[in-house]
Amino acid sequence: MILSDSEILKAIEQGNILIEPFSPQALGTNSYDVHLGKYLATYENEILDARSHNKINVFEIPDEGFVLQPNTLYLGVTREYTETHAHVPFLEGKSSVGRLGIDIHATAGKGDVGFCNTWTLEISVTQKVRIYAGMPIGQLIYFKVDGEIRNYYNEKKGAKYNERSLKPIESMMWKNKW
Repeated sequence: MILSDSEILKAIEQGNILIEPFSPQALGTNSYDVHLGKYLATYENEILDARSHNKINVFEIPDEGFVLQPNTLYLGVTREYTETHAHVPFLEGKSSVGRLGIDIHATAGKGDVGFCNTWTLEISVTQKVRIYAGMPIGQLIYFKVDGEIRNYYNEKKGAKYNERSLKPIESMMWKNKW
């Protein structure tokens, strides 16, 4: 079951959802709009290796915006820091963003209960498009959880994305044991 706007507000009041900064104007009927933070990153190497630490170059989006190029993976970050302690957050792109040919995540749209951080975005475009820090980029949708939670993400041993960051975070696949 998806939380309505009034249920999102109730969960915020109860401390089960935290959104910083919070803006009432960003609250939709059953979602909360998130905005593009001021940092983007690209990988240093053209060939990425799933078993290696692939380094990124982080840069700030200038005031005049930044033109994204096709065939390049950009890591972005939400301006909003979020915590979700009793619901499953889903990050989806906004239709207005999708209509510009911008995808904001390839596979990582679902968060875990206990996720506490900004959201790293996996941004790709179908054609050149100029973007700006602070623009609406996606929306968070919250689902109720059925049953007891025994393994909160922020308490999980070995969770790779727990360190709070205002900048995009590269893949930590190389930390997995396989």
